[in-house]
Amino acid sequence: MNKIIVAMALAGLLGPAAAPASGGQEVVEEIVALVNADIITLSDYRQMFELRIAQLRAEQLPPGEYDKAYESVKKGLLEYMITEMLLLQKAEELGLNVGEQIKGMIQKIKEDNNLATDADLRRAVEQQGLPYEVWLKQYEEGMMREGVLYTEVARAIVLDDAEIVQYYKKNPAEFTMPTEYKLTAVYLAAETRSAEENEALKAAVDAKLKGGASFADTAAELSDPPMKDAKGELGTFKHGELDQTLEAAVEKLKAGDTSAWVSTKNGWYLLQLTEKKESALRTFDEARKEVEDKLYNQKRAVKSEEYIKKLREQSYVKILKPDPLEK
Repeated sequence: MNKIIVAMALAGLLGPAAAPASGGQEVVEEIVALVNADIITLSDYRQMFELRIAQLRAEQLPPGEYDKAYESVKKGLLEYMITEMLLLQKAEELGLNVGEQIKGMIQKIKEDNNLATDADLRRAVEQQGLPYEVWLKQYEEGMMREGVLYTEVARAIVLDDAEIVQYYKKNPAEFTMPTEYKLTAVYLAAETRSAEENEALKAAVDAKLKGGASFADTAAELSDPPMKDAKGELGTFKHGELDQTLEAAVEKLKAGDTSAWVSTKNGWYLLQLTEKKESALRTFDEARKEVEDKLYNQKRAVKSEEYIKKLREQSYVKILKPDPLEK
């Protein structure tokens, strides 16, 4: 972090920060915000802003959504950086040491990515365009901030059985397993042949099945790819996951039934329902862990916000450039 003398901040330093450069010259760095004994400089802000925007571009959002997300980053980034700095200062005040967690994290990353040595990890990180020391520092500081929120907020959160049971009873839809369908299909692509040719092929499929041929063999012989190679195995789908036209046909079937031919924008499907699991409410014991996690996360979010607000009130924060990107 960039340090300044506390007395200077409390005296209301409003100008840019100056640092000595080679040749005895001074490099003037504009200060965006004072946060207790630390500063956020314009270059700090721009670096973080460019990183966030690069991440945003990587998401390949539609133009309207991208513009909205861009404005959100621009509007909230400075406050985010102030909060991050306050949490890191608190971690230092509490004397948090995350050395062992960092070692564990590095070992897990190496194992998950089949990296044998620390040198392999360093090369992998730097191939992504980020200096290893910077990457490691980001992880360390992130763990320290999380350590503050755990120490000051999370470990004091208690859930009692009554509220867990009450949430389960009041929100049955969240714990109801949707109907599940396992399907096989014969598929005829609409664009590879004429309508008359498709009608003739549909009739040939119907005749083979009526004659006792297995659905899988018929799909392997007469379907178009990808059903031909899959021998008709379309897969297992929960309610709402299928194309609406196909699901409307499937909903009427019982296990073992075959639908009429279904026309979609991609072609024709003949569907066979091989297995159906009806919608069912999970038991309380099955859902308990999910309920606990949900309630815990809700409480943690509220209490973390309250804690950060209090931390901000107890700190010296002065924003010198509310819109850092403005000239």
